[in-house]
Amino acid sequence: MEQLFFIVVLAGSAVFGSVKIVNEKNEFLVERLGSYNKKLSPGLNFVVPFLDKVVYKDTVRDKILDVPPQSCITKDNVAISVDAVVYWRIIDMEKAYYKIENLQGGMQNLVLTQIRAEIGKLELDETFVARTEINNILLRELDIATDPWGVKVLRVELKDITPSMAVQQSMEQQMAAERKKRAAILTSEGERDSAINSAQGRAEAKILEAEALKKAAILQAEADKQQQILQAQATAEALQIVVNQLRGDTLAQKALQFLLTQQYLETGKVIGSSESSKVMFMDPSSIVSTLEGMGSLIDGHTRL
Repeated sequence: MEQLFFIVVLAGSAVFGSVKIVNEKNEFLVERLGSYNKKLSPGLNFVVPFLDKVVYKDTVRDKILDVPPQSCITKDNVAISVDAVVYWRIIDMEKAYYKIENLQGGMQNLVLTQIRAEIGKLELDETFVARTEINNILLRELDIATDPWGVKVLRVELKDITPSMAVQQSMEQQMAAERKKRAAILTSEGERDSAINSAQGRAEAKILEAEALKKAAILQAEADKQQQILQAQATAEALQIVVNQLRGDTLAQKALQFLLTQQYLETGKVIGSSESSKVMFMDPSSIVSTLEGMGSLIDGHTRL
């Protein structure tokens, strides 16, 4: 009875051990007598009891490798701390198990080596602006390096690039100096623009004032000219009327000549009293003859 029970138990365990259920997105590697035999896919699988052994189980879903902060030296000899995150996936379970002993450890060391190499090619200022370029380079290099391990690197992201405390203080002082410089430049440019605007305003005001004075002088000259023309025309017309009225009267003509001579002398008096130097030419014979004529005119009038 005991032997029968042992046989039943042994057969049950063998049957139970021959059935392997693999979950979705997982794969199992099976060895038979120490050699690789096959890979079990998701679902119900069967193996040979006591001969087959599941030696490796893993998922084919995307994985995350968090790389801790590491010290790196830039091209200009500045020490910085860099950490990263890598998204990857096993695409060949057989290579992932048989090509490398510690897959995750090997990937982490490979990422650190590549990060240090790429950071060493850049200066400190370039590391902050070339983050996307560094990510692309790391992705390409890691994907090539891990291909023999049956791994596909999907994405690499640098999380933080942190300089040392002394470098941070120097950068803050530099930024403060740059801000002061920009503020001084903006202030000087504002003052320059203000001065230019003020000068332009004054120049335009002077131009407008000069143009206004010019127009006023032109208008005044035209008014004086028109006034003189009108006065001359009025005088000419008045004289013409007097001449017409006194035509043929010798006494009246003499009187008119006397009045003109008197007006001529008054004009010379006004010109002579001016502050500017003037020269006036007068015909004495005409003046004398006029005075003589007026004397005879007066005598004749007295005898009458």
